Amino acid sequence: MTLHVDTLVSSVAMGLFITFLFWAGTRRATSGVPGKWQAFVEILLEFVDRQARDTYHGSSKLVTPIAITLFFWILMMNMLKFIPADFFAIPLSWVGVEYWKPVPTADVNATLGMSISVFFLMLFFALRSKGLGGFTKEFLTAPFGKWMMPFNLILNIVEWLSKPISLAMRLFGNMFGGEIVFLLIWVLGGAGLIGMLGGAVFGLGWMIFHILVIPLQAFIFMMLSIVYLSLSEDSH
Repeated sequence: MTLHVDTLVSSVAMGLFITFLFWAGTRRATSGVPGKWQAFVEILLEFVDRQARDTYHGSSKLVTPIAITLFFWILMMNMLKFIPADFFAIPLSWVGVEYWKPVPTADVNATLGMSISVFFLMLFFALRSKGLGGFTKEFLTAPFGKWMMPFNLILNIVEWLSKPISLAMRLFGNMFGGEIVFLLIWVLGGAGLIGMLGGAVFGLGWMIFHILVIPLQAFIFMMLSIVYLSLSEDSH
């Protein structure tokens, strides 16, 4: 078993940072005219809350906090990509750390950890809604009926396991792939004057594109998680 210290430290630091930012926006909250930061925080939270309410049709009050946690935590981890890698590598090299992956979501262990957490939440929501007996019966009899129990079991196992795996791989693939493209552009910049100009143009274009990808991937992870939680409570 390997501990990915860079992923653990970066992800925990980003979680604490976004918690501090929201705390700073709400500790002096007023029902009158809000300050700029309070207004910004309220807009962000209302946006996520509206998405959660429109997607989830159950009665649980946990869904909006789960959505807020997933979206803003993943967003902060993704945004570490905006910071040049040397800003981490050079200071860390002074204390003997030769390798540090700055972006936690570019590590499949982090994305799998979050998606497995969503998987256990799906089980919790399903068991709370249907009970152990109802959940087991549906798992064995849906969608083809009790006479097709072996096929139902195989189909439902594949369906349940594919959800956290697809969640993790989608986020990881986009963030890790983005790093690979940045690396290739950087290599292109070392291929003479034309390579430097091409690297500058492609690097700028890829960075602008990534400004859209980073919040989009956080949004997709959050929305799919809410959809999965809602589906886990539905009955066939």
